[in-house]
Amino acid sequence: MPPSFWIVVLIKDFTTAKTRLAPVLEPQPRRRLAEMTAARALDAALALAPTLAVCGSIEAADLARLRGAALVVEAAPSGQNAAAMRGLVEVVERDAEAVLLLSSDLPLVDEAALARMLAHAEIPEAWSWPAAAEGRQGTNALYSGLPMTSPSTSATPRCRSFEEEARLRGRRFILHEDPSLALDLDEPSDLSAWRRLEPTG
Repeated sequence: MPPSFWIVVLIKDFTTAKTRLAPVLEPQPRRRLAEMTAARALDAALALAPTLAVCGSIEAADLARLRGAALVVEAAPSGQNAAAMRGLVEVVERDAEAVLLLSSDLPLVDEAALARMLAHAEIPEAWSWPAAAEGRQGTNALYSGLPMTSPSTSATPRCRSFEEEARLRGRRFILHEDPSLALDLDEPSDLSAWRRLEPTG
């Protein structure tokens, strides 16, 4: 990895997070789930690199601060893509040469999963590699050199936009597939998948 590398974790307001799980979870369990996945993402990131949390609420910022992350608190959150841009602007100001954008909705993410993804940084001419969302066309994590013109995660933009940017730069694009990064908790069916995949014991 470049000598100046940051991980940016995108954390929504816990109160309004995971609303699509409302048919199967009451508000308090949804909030606890959002806090748990955010903590997992932060712990995994902080184990590997300087980490910036872009937070959609003061409560999310408090969690990130307690774990040791640098902070940006959004005054008026307007989605994952806008949060990703805020994070990129901040780490570029901190002289970052590469970044990993990471969703905070991943119940299986850990240090090992991020390390597997970052192993691609040793591949010559590699520029960007997203971890695709399971069963969807979006991305749950994205590593890229900087500057980057299409900085976002979640449902948009599609992986092919990152592939096109890498092609235009004459660099390599890699689609990274890993169950620990592919599963995000957006829909009720995702809860069932989590229970099947979560390690026991």
